[in-house]
Amino acid sequence: MYNVEKEKLCVETDTIYLFERARAEDENMFAKVKSEGVFGIDSFNVEVEADLSSGMPRFDLVGLPDAAVKESRERVRASIKNCNYKFPISRITVNIAPADIKKEGAIYDLPILIAILKASGQIKANTDNCAFIGELSLDGEIRKANGVLPMVKKAKESGIKAIFVPYQNAGEASVIDGIDILPTKNITEIADHLHGLKPIEPTSHEIDESETLTDELDFADVRGQEQVKRAVEIAAAGSHNILMIGPPGTGKSMIAKRIGSILPDMTMQEKIETTEIYSVAGKIPENVKLISKRPFRSPHHTISAQGLTGGGTKLLPGEISLAHNGVLFMDEFPEFDRRTKESLRQPLEDGTVTISRAGGSVSYPANLMVVAAMNPCPCGYLGHPTRKCTCSDAAKRRYKDKISGPLLDRMDIHIEVQNVEYETISGKGKAESSAEIKKRVNKAREIQRKRFEGTDISSNAKMTPSATQKYCIMTDEANLLMKTSFERLGMSGRAYDKILRIARTIADLDEKENIEFEHIAEALQYRVLDRKYWE
Repeated sequence: MYNVEKEKLCVETDTIYLFERARAEDENMFAKVKSEGVFGIDSFNVEVEADLSSGMPRFDLVGLPDAAVKESRERVRASIKNCNYKFPISRITVNIAPADIKKEGAIYDLPILIAILKASGQIKANTDNCAFIGELSLDGEIRKANGVLPMVKKAKESGIKAIFVPYQNAGEASVIDGIDILPTKNITEIADHLHGLKPIEPTSHEIDESETLTDELDFADVRGQEQVKRAVEIAAAGSHNILMIGPPGTGKSMIAKRIGSILPDMTMQEKIETTEIYSVAGKIPENVKLISKRPFRSPHHTISAQGLTGGGTKLLPGEISLAHNGVLFMDEFPEFDRRTKESLRQPLEDGTVTISRAGGSVSYPANLMVVAAMNPCPCGYLGHPTRKCTCSDAAKRRYKDKISGPLLDRMDIHIEVQNVEYETISGKGKAESSAEIKKRVNKAREIQRKRFEGTDISSNAKMTPSATQKYCIMTDEANLLMKTSFERLGMSGRAYDKILRIARTIADLDEKENIEFEHIAEALQYRVLDRKYWE
């Protein structure tokens, strides 16, 4: 039966729908907001686009988001409602471009929310020169994020004038000059700033060097072991890898833990590089803007190969990269898993760690100095003057075979740590302090900086074969000694280059232009223990 009232209602409904649709088309229901993404320590520009259209209410996220990004829908919805804004009752489509790069983490919460509020007309300010980074809580608070420093660096390079970052990340972000760092605690502060109601004061770019912690460990506490301390000084001056071999209780770990107190001062570039890695890993200490002290990492020997090189679902840096521009101390070196130890070989040679997984491949810098310590045998008393070794020949052979020849060859300096005599250890006098040793190390490293200026080489240990040939000029007497030693000891090409580089560092400590006889003679002493213990 024909129903006039029903037809009239349908006509009225269609008219209202068409009117609302026309009104929606007339309004600006689209917005674009800038952000940044990070993959490894490489950052990339991101644009978050929000489109509000008629249709059944729904909230779609596209642009290759991972699970954490997809969960942004619920965090953004709750934040908008709990901050007294209106969540649009319409079809919401958010695109996170570029769509060919996978987006990871919750750092896109804030730009998604701003894009939706702009598209719905609740924020009318121009944000073309701004970028937004941050994770949201359900009440609109902005939480700390990882990897902010490389993202801010990329934003500045892209011409962005101001960037909104979580309040807790403002310190590390302020390291980058030339861009306004706007620390925010919640989205209300951002809205007030954009509308000119309550401007946010940019964080100062000044770096307080007093943030650098003073090292409490000092070489003045080490009695005796003058030869070992000399070898460590050379290693620190040229960033040479060093292997210490000796019985338990001779001070190997004690000396190794004090190496950080004599390492040369970091350049600004090294500070930023190191801080970027710690930013991505989420390991920047609280209230520290810039890491100004060279890292000292000491992983336990049970660490896995992945823990050392890095990896996981987010491809985070491992201990090797966390020790970039610093020291990686590996105590009880033979006890590390063989696969873990061998994973050191490529980074020590190339200066980078490349992690490849199904989700992609990232490279982290690995310009580090390895300090390893070990006993001469399983019981530890092989060659001890008073205690007898109880190990069988087979046990000693198995113990030494835990360190492969190629890995041993990559340890520049080999030094034996002997027992200290009673008169030395019971003396009341203080040994040379770390500050005095560091002065010589800084002077030698400054010579190297000037030598390698304009190149990618940071220290003598990192010289390429061509650079070694160019900068390691020997006197006639030094050349004769090197030739004789090379023939008698049957050195490999790598060992020859390493001795030259060590001799170059010794000459730098002596402030000599050319490598002399005594420099080669001392360098040779640091390459004989492999023949004593590994025959």
